[in-house]
Amino acid sequence: MSDETSNRDEEQQDEDLAEGTLLSHLIELRSRLIKISIAVIGMFVILLPFSQKIFVVVSKPLVEVLPGQKMIATAVASPLLTPFKLTFFVALFVAMPVVLYQVWAFVAPGLYKKEKRFAFPLLGSSIILFYAGIAFAYFVVFELVFGFFAAITPQSVEMMTDIAAYLDFITKIFLAFGLAFEVPIATVLVVWTGLTTPERLGKARPYVFLLAFIVGMFLTPPDVISQTLLAVPVYLLYELGIIMSRLFSRDRRQDTADTIAEDAN
Repeated sequence: MSDETSNRDEEQQDEDLAEGTLLSHLIELRSRLIKISIAVIGMFVILLPFSQKIFVVVSKPLVEVLPGQKMIATAVASPLLTPFKLTFFVALFVAMPVVLYQVWAFVAPGLYKKEKRFAFPLLGSSIILFYAGIAFAYFVVFELVFGFFAAITPQSVEMMTDIAAYLDFITKIFLAFGLAFEVPIATVLVVWTGLTTPERLGKARPYVFLLAFIVGMFLTPPDVISQTLLAVPVYLLYELGIIMSRLFSRDRRQDTADTIAEDAN
């Protein structure tokens, strides 16, 4: 009878421990989400007085190729709401380091000390690559794509772009290129989890090259220029990811060997 009682007590303790752990994780998650919200909303409040100037800067690549260098607003509230929405998206992009850090801080307690040593550089690299993707879209892709659209516009058609439609277009492009430039980080993480190896990734190059163009076809406007401008960097970043994963695997094997040697001593 005492054995059954002790078993029940142990099971009850395990259940209480699991519930307490789950509750602590939920509290931690709520705390991280609150901090993310504060960062984004705070940045939005700071940028809101400059919403009109932000829209002028972001719309510059298209405005420069438009007849008369002006856009149009087909909805009554578009002149107010479109810069407002754009400022929110800019605030989200600016606050992305805080967002990614809070995600990392939530996951970090479950990592080993040596894993944290690799995770932090990956976090920094992911932030840099995300901004690099946005910068590439703004300074390279927009100029070529909008120039191409203006060049192929029939003479009987006047190219007049609605500001709300322009906002929808650029946010999709920014997000697509920002995420596409995270390919090296995704490659390293796939190797880190043991799902594949750098050697297997190298053998998959032809398929990745084809897949990059297919993804570019769905994420970009229906023209060859923007599709190529997304597919080629994605493939090159895939190659960079293979190099990074090889370096990571080598360092991880070295750490494992050092650990085994320390345990043996």
